[in-house]
Amino acid sequence: MKTILAQILAMALLASAHGEPTAFVGATLYPITGDPIEKGTLVIENGKIAAIGAEVAIPDNATKIDASGKVIMPGLICTHSHIGQVSGGDYSAPIQPEVRAYDSINVRHPSFQKARAGGLTTVNIMPGSGHLLSGQTVYLKLREGGTIDELFIRQPNGKPAGGIKMANGTNSIRQSPFPGTRGKSASLVRQQFIRAQSYQKKLAAAAEDPDKTPERDLALEALVEVLEGKRVVHHHTHRHDDILTVLRLKEEFGFRLVLHHVSEAWKVAPQIAAAKVPCSIILLDSPGGKLEARDIEWRNGAELEQRGVVTSFHTDDPINDSRWFLRSGGFAVRAGMSRHGALEALTMAGAIQLDLQERIGSLSVGKDADFIILSGDPLSIYTRVEETWVEGERVFDLDDPKDRLFAVGGPGAGSNRRLNLCCFGPLLND
Repeated sequence: MKTILAQILAMALLASAHGEPTAFVGATLYPITGDPIEKGTLVIENGKIAAIGAEVAIPDNATKIDASGKVIMPGLICTHSHIGQVSGGDYSAPIQPEVRAYDSINVRHPSFQKARAGGLTTVNIMPGSGHLLSGQTVYLKLREGGTIDELFIRQPNGKPAGGIKMANGTNSIRQSPFPGTRGKSASLVRQQFIRAQSYQKKLAAAAEDPDKTPERDLALEALVEVLEGKRVVHHHTHRHDDILTVLRLKEEFGFRLVLHHVSEAWKVAPQIAAAKVPCSIILLDSPGGKLEARDIEWRNGAELEQRGVVTSFHTDDPINDSRWFLRSGGFAVRAGMSRHGALEALTMAGAIQLDLQERIGSLSVGKDADFIILSGDPLSIYTRVEETWVEGERVFDLDDPKDRLFAVGGPGAGSNRRLNLCCFGPLLND
């Protein structure tokens, strides 16, 4: 039976590669933008969702896959990840907007396949939080690919899509030239944005008179994109007072903002809601690690949801392993978040925060065919991700021994190259 199913799936992959439709029938579908569909049908074609519903006309040339007893939902979106050994700014300055994270990402690192094993299909990869501004983030699709160019999500102008990473609190407080206090941290950020405003005015003047064109400054150029709303600020912040500082800066300079972590969001949820700022939160099963995150609460999701804040979850991988991303939803529901809100936080909310809601985040006709096949209820601890699909191509299969290795661990799961010795090779490869 398993061999027959494998042959059917192989045929589906071949059909998908040739642009022919594939229909998954009999599964419970979670569109996210609507109620679950029992015994539904999902049709994909040319990398897009062609049809979804309880009663769907399946094209005559479609390959049918019986998904009875399974759950299909949109691919998971992690709005804050550090997979691929990403690195950003160095210690020469606390603010480095010119640094591009994608220049440092190894897409062949095992963390990418582990993310696929967890059902992730889109990630916002960010440099670390040891700076007030550590560089530009990048939004990637977890397609199969050996170079980062193959994983880019492109803007209409062809440039890689991404935001910019900022932080405050204790992470960036250290010896000069870094700030020594929270007050100094905020002042340095203000000063840099004022410089960017001046640069922006010079660029505007140069549009009328090319002779006034200023010397190109990559750092200020990136901040002008922030001021013009072309690049979202993804801001690491924990304590309630640090959260309010970020909201003041956002009000002062008018940039678009997503608050990340917000360990003490439950203390200032009304202010966050009043500012209409989305939040990307992390849920830890064993809190700790830094004093400023001491008061983190699982009820952050519920508090923010009740006030209408667009709330997503993130892994901060390697803080939380991408393979266990689904359990974030379970933690949040246990603490009072609605079931629908938790599922949305794993999918659609992240798409909105990355400006990708027209392409991903729900099982909707016309969107990218990014989805996962689960063994059971998405919020059950016993549920496994069985398959992950990106743009109509399967990128993870739990039944494939090579993929299963990354899902469950064991020799070779954490290394690009598996140990192979003359005497122990067969044993290690079993």
